[in-house]
Amino acid sequence: MTTLENGSNKGEFAGKRALVTGGSRGIGAAIVRQLLDAGAEVLTTARSATSTVPEGAAFVTADVRTRAGAESLAAAAQDVLGGVDLLVHNVGGARPHKDASAIPDEEWQDALDLNFLASVRLDALLVPGMRERRSGQIVHISSAAVLTPIGPFLHYQAAKAALENYSRGMAVELAPFGIRVNSVSPGKTATPGGEETRELWARTVATPSQDASSEPDSTAPLGRDGEPDDIANAVLFLLSDRASWLTGRNLILDGGEYPMN
Repeated sequence: MTTLENGSNKGEFAGKRALVTGGSRGIGAAIVRQLLDAGAEVLTTARSATSTVPEGAAFVTADVRTRAGAESLAAAAQDVLGGVDLLVHNVGGARPHKDASAIPDEEWQDALDLNFLASVRLDALLVPGMRERRSGQIVHISSAAVLTPIGPFLHYQAAKAALENYSRGMAVELAPFGIRVNSVSPGKTATPGGEETRELWARTVATPSQDASSEPDSTAPLGRDGEPDDIANAVLFLLSDRASWLTGRNLILDGGEYPMN
């Protein structure tokens, strides 16, 4: 069997139907590309139409922050794929504020809807089919930033922490049905969204002593920031039969930056 450069095996996911949220750029697009390369049929989504979806993937617009958006996406997955075997919750994000007290109520709710409840709602719609087939793999994308919560991003970090706890609970509940649930927590990764967030941090949060432009290229012991394919490699491993005895776990992908708990 031919091994691809990104670490997955060609044809490894042949016959599998995958849904990846937020797959039009960055980490999501890398996951979509690797799944396609490995033979999966892939549907992905974003809030608005885009020309950056990897070639070969089906695409629908959906705002998964809302129950209606989750329902429309689940219906599209049934129409396009006929069901979902592999589910990757990649969509997420929030903008920083000066401190936690400056985060308005509506942005707390938006952070919860996007980073936590979007996964809860979509799982509730798609897991029954997996349970009926007694198979399926789910990966939730969290963030290594959960390990060092700070005021400006507390809404985002709290929502991702809730996602990790939920992911572990779902793993226990669904294991008897042959469904594995894991999460991945990327550290600083070179993506368009990450760059936008760092620029916004520099404008609204950073003081002269913490100016983002003066930061070293990478604070990770491995000497570089992550690339989208670094995260996608781990996601595909978790989705694969190579991880058949792994569930309820969170992989921290940070180049060694964050301390072990």
